[in-house]
Amino acid sequence: MEEKPSTARLALKWGLISGVVFMVYTTIINLTGQFANQSLSWLSLPISVAIIVLAMREYRTLNGGFMSFGEGVSLGTLVSVISGLISITYNQIYTSFIDPTIRQQIMDNAREQLESRGMTDEQIDQAMEFTEKLQSPGLQFLIGVLVAAFFGVIISLIVAAFMRRNKPPFPDFQN
Repeated sequence: MEEKPSTARLALKWGLISGVVFMVYTTIINLTGQFANQSLSWLSLPISVAIIVLAMREYRTLNGGFMSFGEGVSLGTLVSVISGLISITYNQIYTSFIDPTIRQQIMDNAREQLESRGMTDEQIDQAMEFTEKLQSPGLQFLIGVLVAAFFGVIISLIVAAFMRRNKPPFPDFQN
């Protein structure tokens, strides 16, 4: 009986690759000041899908061309969580030590958006106070990991549904 490829090892490999990709992506967005650009933030979705597809393709190749739905979902979710841990840790380091002005720029941008919606000063102050509470490193880390896991599961469910290829129940039986 041949040994199955390690889901954890592949998840670590592709999670590290994904984490580095998102570190570069975050750095570019921060350096160009495009952190408020919603269309750029949605670009992370196809990047995540592509990396999960590559991880599942490698797993399927190493597993003799087969991958169950559950194996695909677990692999994709692990890739997403590992990637999230790496990129969130990097983001914390970046905003705390490399460029601490980013947090204030984000807050200023949020205030401008609230003002453009016609909110009162009291409503803006309340919203900014709440946003400030969400800026604590521990809470940002927790929310980031949960979001990475949530989207990882959703993406993995969809991708695994298309990429699964179950082994035949009776592989030695030929017609």
